[in-house]
Amino acid sequence: MTGSVREDGFASNGSADMSPEQRVPEWGGDQLADPAGAPGLDGDLGIDPTELTDEDLIREMHSLHRTRLDTLRHAADSALANHLRRTAELETEYLARHPGREVDPSRLRDA
Repeated sequence: MTGSVREDGFASNGSADMSPEQRVPEWGGDQLADPAGAPGLDGDLGIDPTELTDEDLIREMHSLHRTRLDTLRHAADSALANHLRRTAELETEYLARHPGREVDPSRLRDA
């Protein structure tokens, strides 16, 4: 069975070979410029993750994950693109700080 094409041009059956960023039309992969020129800010996305304390980094990630489903389902494409970008920035910083993070054995799958 073949999938139909939605009004936005994407296949209605989903595209397994496309990342979420590629499916959002406004996603450019580039960083937003800070219009105010304030140090430590990256456009509307907040403080540079490298400048956050561990506590602030966790708090920011918690906030993004708490709002994830609502953003995915109801926000404008540009807001979703910003959400994806900020999530990637914060999670990348977390992984850089905690490369040997504790992995719960119950979350592992047999190979």
